[in-house]
Amino acid sequence: MLNDIKKDATARMHKSVEALRQELAKLRTGRASTALVEHLKVNYYGSEMPLNQVASVTVTDARTLTITPWEKNMVAAVEKAILASDLGLTPNTAGTTIRINLPPLTEERRRELTKHVHHEGENAKIAIRNIRRDANHHVKELLKDRKVTEDEVRRSEEEIQKLTDKAIKDVDEVVKAKEQELMAV
Repeated sequence: MLNDIKKDATARMHKSVEALRQELAKLRTGRASTALVEHLKVNYYGSEMPLNQVASVTVTDARTLTITPWEKNMVAAVEKAILASDLGLTPNTAGTTIRINLPPLTEERRRELTKHVHHEGENAKIAIRNIRRDANHHVKELLKDRKVTEDEVRRSEEEIQKLTDKAIKDVDEVVKAKEQELMAV
């Protein structure tokens, strides 16, 4: 039972770190990345579809994304989705190809994005600490039901704390890497 609790906590902490990685991949840095637009939803014949299911997205060079819809009549819908997004980017359309030029980030914008990265990192740490709290609560419930001994509880809590420390270290590494990526000119 204790092993199940630890495995569950480990899996949930890992998912929290991965969710942070995915969230930070959407942030715009100085370089073009397909992750920047993959989460956009496009109106495809009345239903919302992810952009990568209606068009191919490629990185042309360090500051340009090229989007090629698979159907000619989807160009306007893709363009509309990009304009409606919170990215603040303007698409340039040439026939069936849409190009997005990413302007260089200003120092002020880099600092704002760095603050956002730290905020997201802190949210991930809070989620990890909540997972630790839940796992410890389950362990104490087992003690209350007299299914485990106090020594096993103490040992389990120490192991759960080690898992928590490792997950928080992973979060710090992800945040630091993204911060370095943002500050690189």
